[in-house]
Amino acid sequence: MNNESLVTFGANLCAERHRKKLSQEDLAAKAGLQMQQISKIENGKADFKFTTLLRLMKALDVKFEQLFDIDAQ
Repeated sequence: MNNESLVTFGANLCAERHRKKLSQEDLAAKAGLQMQQISKIENGKADFKFTTLLRLMKALDVKFEQLFDIDAQ
């Protein structure tokens, strides 16, 4: 992913985490990740694997489109 995509994804992830009233620590525990990794992803400072994306989606119970701002047309 390019830098702009990472920043957008991170902002969407953070917003969704707040909607679910989860701390970074809570999300990390639910997704089986490190809190520092959640922080880096939310700040657009870390690229990540597809498996990490799947873990985050499952932990937040969201669809791909919700984290990537893809409009269904």
